[in-house]
Amino acid sequence: MTGSASSLGLPGPVVQKEQVRHRPDLFRAEASIIQQDAVIELSPMNATSVQGTSTAFRGAPADIEGGSTLSQSLAGRSHREAVGELESPQIDPEVAALQRKKSLIHFLALCGSLFVNGWNDATTGPMLPRIQERYNVGFAVVSLIFVFGAAGFLSGACANVFLTDRFGFGKVLFMGSLFQIGAYAMLAPGGPFPLMCAAFFVVGFTLAVQAAQATGYVASLKKDSNTKMGFLHGSYGLGALISPLVATEFAKSPKYWSFHYIISAGLYVANTVVLWAIFRGRRQEEVMRDEGEKGSDSDNVSNKFRQMMGNKDVHFMSVFSLIYVGIEVTMGGWSVTYILEKRQAGPSAGYISSGFFGGLMLGRILLLWFNKKIGERQALFLYAVLVIALEITVWVIPSLIENAVAVAFVGLLLGPMYPILMNHSTTILPRWLLTACAGYIAGAGQAGSAVLPFITGLLASKFGITTLPPFVVSMMSTLLVLWALIPRTRYVPT
Repeated sequence: MTGSASSLGLPGPVVQKEQVRHRPDLFRAEASIIQQDAVIELSPMNATSVQGTSTAFRGAPADIEGGSTLSQSLAGRSHREAVGELESPQIDPEVAALQRKKSLIHFLALCGSLFVNGWNDATTGPMLPRIQERYNVGFAVVSLIFVFGAAGFLSGACANVFLTDRFGFGKVLFMGSLFQIGAYAMLAPGGPFPLMCAAFFVVGFTLAVQAAQATGYVASLKKDSNTKMGFLHGSYGLGALISPLVATEFAKSPKYWSFHYIISAGLYVANTVVLWAIFRGRRQEEVMRDEGEKGSDSDNVSNKFRQMMGNKDVHFMSVFSLIYVGIEVTMGGWSVTYILEKRQAGPSAGYISSGFFGGLMLGRILLLWFNKKIGERQALFLYAVLVIALEITVWVIPSLIENAVAVAFVGLLLGPMYPILMNHSTTILPRWLLTACAGYIAGAGQAGSAVLPFITGLLASKFGITTLPPFVVSMMSTLLVLWALIPRTRYVPT
């Protein structure tokens, strides 16, 4: 006995536009399966059960939020895993093992790239007092290095989409690391201050495209993307933890302080070699294919930039990223100056920066389980409130030890926020724009690493470094508002 779905009295659910807001891609996959099985084979034994099902459909409204039977069976797993199972055929175990190996190698190479990015960002804090002394400049003038860095970051964030379409993932990542070596060659001799500002512009541009490529790649993965995002940016925290330990020792020397940038150049030489050896300048979809992943079907759409800029959620998340990374670098940089001036610490105050970035690294890894337990959205609200409370203690308690411990815990709680943001972007942004949007958000964050430290410098120049804690508190409060404005789920029109 055969019959069509319509002959069995199975009406399709009538879905209002405002109702469709959860797991839309699963619905589309389910719909395609139903369409392919337009003719349903029925035996005498199961005809009754089908009729019962028909009655159940007629007697109950469509459960859009909960999904249908297929959606519920996949509800315990992530959206990426569910879609991956529907799309991917069974593969040979040896091929699967090879794909896992390549995936690990690619991921470790990207972690290395983020490691040296973290190394760079955490270098400036311990170096600021020495730069001020070397060039005999105040807070406002020394903050120009952040202005030029911000200009480079913003330029890199905007250019990343066009560079990726023109040259591809592998070449852009390689060229970004290569030009970074040139920037350090400009910084190492300790030349004129304008030359240092120009070098910071190049550093900003190259860091923006590298961070955009690495973050966009991991965000596009279907397998273990959330966990990998945490470890990827944990490697950034590891680089930022180690760098101040080295930079503080160089900053103690009035003559050889700039030689720290020779070490940085050496790290980027190694990073450049590794990136070329692993990715060979290939495009993202080619690299993902080696891992058994599928790239976006619209990776080369010419109007991708216009579509991205027309999405308001992208801008909410970009501003969030800008402020967040700005707070991160401001705390890691200006906290050293604050402790030196307000708590009468010695030259070893540079190690406080390492404590902050050490907490940042640990938070991105150790708090993964807690994020999953209470939900990433709720976790971020909790972390932000606790950071505000801790920063208030730095503001009002005149204790060197308490302040140092509080700064380390601020790093611990700030750590998970950025991976949570990037993970959330994969659930609310269109998949065909995901790589471009993730890169743009990451680039905006890198711009924030220059904008907010510059504003801090201006405030310190006019009102004193004591303005640092209230400024951080105000920015964290702004993050709370922005996170509330970012939607929980993707809204898809019918």
